[in-house]
Amino acid sequence: MSRIRPYRPADRPAMYEICLKTADAGNDATGILSDDTLWGDLFAVPYVERHPDLAWVVESEDGRVIGYIVATDDTDAFARWFRDEWWPRFQDRFPRPADATTREERMIEYGYSRAPGTEPHAAEYPAHLHIDLLPETQGQGLGRRLIDTLFDELTRRGVAGLHLGMDPNNTGAAAFYERLGMEELPTDPGGKSYGVRFPRRGRRPSL
Repeated sequence: MSRIRPYRPADRPAMYEICLKTADAGNDATGILSDDTLWGDLFAVPYVERHPDLAWVVESEDGRVIGYIVATDDTDAFARWFRDEWWPRFQDRFPRPADATTREERMIEYGYSRAPGTEPHAAEYPAHLHIDLLPETQGQGLGRRLIDTLFDELTRRGVAGLHLGMDPNNTGAAAFYERLGMEELPTDPGGKSYGVRFPRRGRRPSL
């Protein structure tokens, strides 16, 4: 049986691989961009660099990492760190586009534009997450178990709430979040967001 365990530094290559294999609205994004590692550099690996204590992986029976959840408990603080410490190391590899028109250019621009105060839901829902699971994990309840593990820890820390953004084309993920009882939040056209509030004391909300 697969098991959930805390992230280890040796898992980093698997984070890149899983992020890539699920980045296109839950499907394999290999070859969509000129550099496949950009997905992980934006949406997975900075979280384990900044918050290894808020990262868990799914390990298969044969020892492979086949899924993960990563998060921050303070979106604005994370965005400040991303802007000042994480993204500068990639700027030679990914120069800022003059006019972000292609999918790749828009993703690179996203890297440059992350900053505290830009996420409209951060005040009410200060935490956010990314969760990605390979198809072989489906039907085992692992996504819910990862969410439960993260929510328990955020509740223990007294975090007020969590939001997440997603590709609206990923209808399976949207259905999953709605089954968990997450509330759809107002979002700009082309996006989709959900949120959940945590109690200040006691157990996390029943999902």
